[in-house]
Amino acid sequence: MQKHPELPQAFAELGVEVRFLKALQKMGFTEPSEVQLKMIPMALQGHDILGQARTGTGKTAAFGLPVLQQIDPAHRLQAICLAPTRELAVQVTAELRRLASTTDLHIVPVYGGQKVATQLHHLGRKPHFVVGTPGRVLDFMERRVLDISKVRFVILDEVDRMLDIGFRDDIKRILGRVTARHQTIFVSATIDEQIRRLAQPYMRDPVTLDVSRDRLTVEEVDQSYISVEGHDKFHLLRMLLSQEQLPLAIVFCRTKHTARKLSKKLHDAGIDAKEIHGDLMQRKRDHVMEQFRKHQIRILVATDLASRGIDVSAISHIINYDVPEDPEVYVHRIGRTGRMGARGTAITFVTKEQGKEITNIEKLINQQIPRREVKGFVARPAPERSGGPSSGTPWSAPSPGAASGDTPTQTATKKPKTLGGRFRPARRRRL
Repeated sequence: MQKHPELPQAFAELGVEVRFLKALQKMGFTEPSEVQLKMIPMALQGHDILGQARTGTGKTAAFGLPVLQQIDPAHRLQAICLAPTRELAVQVTAELRRLASTTDLHIVPVYGGQKVATQLHHLGRKPHFVVGTPGRVLDFMERRVLDISKVRFVILDEVDRMLDIGFRDDIKRILGRVTARHQTIFVSATIDEQIRRLAQPYMRDPVTLDVSRDRLTVEEVDQSYISVEGHDKFHLLRMLLSQEQLPLAIVFCRTKHTARKLSKKLHDAGIDAKEIHGDLMQRKRDHVMEQFRKHQIRILVATDLASRGIDVSAISHIINYDVPEDPEVYVHRIGRTGRMGARGTAITFVTKEQGKEITNIEKLINQQIPRREVKGFVARPAPERSGGPSSGTPWSAPSPGAASGDTPTQTATKKPKTLGGRFRPARRRRL
C-alpha cells in the first residue's frame, strides 16, 4: 500500500483507507484514542462488538470509520445507528458526515421534533446510512418508508441510556426486522447483565471491549464545589463568569423554568447566553446548538436533556447551577468537558441543604470533591418577601382584607370581606 506521510499514519496502521485518512487530517485527528485503537481493527474484521467506553473518548469515529469504509457506494441503505436522544442523533450524523466528507456516502438523521415531510424527503434520496431515535425509526418502518431488513451494519449508541428511558421494546422490534446477515455493534458507558441479555439474541460471538478502566469521571476534569445560599446563586454565577476564563461553558439547571429564567437574567446582564431544554421547538434547539458549536454564543444554559446529547470538544467549563438529584446525572454532565485529552473544569453550586447530594456523588465517583472560594464573593442576606414560608422570614397569615401592595393605612380602612358577603346567592329577578 502506498504511504502518504502527510496523512495520520497511526490510523493507517489500523486499516483505515486513504479516503478517510484525508478526512481525519482535515478534522485534525493525528492519533487514535484507546477505544479507536481497539475497536477499528475488530470492526474491520467483521466481529460483533460490545464496547464499553466513557463519554468523550471518540467512540463515534471508533464505530463510524470501519462501518463507513465497508459501505458499498453503489448500493443504498446499508447501515443504521440508533441513539437515545434527538441531540445525540444530530451529533452522530454530523460526525459521520465529517468522516465521510471525502466520499459520496449519504447519511441522514431521523428523529422526533422535526417535520415528517422533511425527513421523508431525505429518505427519498436513498441514503447509505440512517441515524435515528428508536421512536421515529419505528414510526417510519411502520409507514413502510424505511426498510432495514437488508442492512449490513447495526449500531446502538449509548445503549444504557436507551434502556434507562424505556426504549427496550422499541429496540427489540427494530432489531427483529433486520433479517439479512449483519454486523452488530453496541456501545455504552456501562455494560451490565441487562445489556448483555438484550444483545445476546442479535449478536454472534461478540467481542467485548472495555476501555472505561472502571472510572466514572475523567482525570482531565478539575472538579470543585462552592457553598452558596439559593438566593445568592445568580450573584455568584456573575462573579464567577467575570473572574474565570470561560471560552465555552454549559450551565446546568434542574428545570426548564430555571433554565429560561436564568438565561434571561444573564442576557439582561449583558452576558452572551442562550437556553436549551425540552420546551424549545426542535428547529430552535438545532439553531442554538449550531451557534454554540460555532462559538457564536459562549454560555449555554441547559437542562439534563442536553447532558448526553452535546459533543463539543472545546467546552472548557461545566457549571452545575443546580445539583442533580441523581449522582449519575452529575457524571454525564461533567463528561461534556475534558474530552479527547483536553483539560476541563466542573464547578457545582451547593446549598446547605444539599450536603447529602454531594456526598452521594462523591461515593459514586469514589473521590472527594474539594471546596473552593470565589474571590470577593460575600454571602448576602436573603431578600425579605411577604406572603409565603419560602421567604426565609417567619410567616403569618395576612389579616382579613389585606391585599398585595396595600399600605397599613389602606388595610386598616378597608371593610373586611365576609364569607356571607362572598357567597350570598344572587337576588332573583322579578318577571
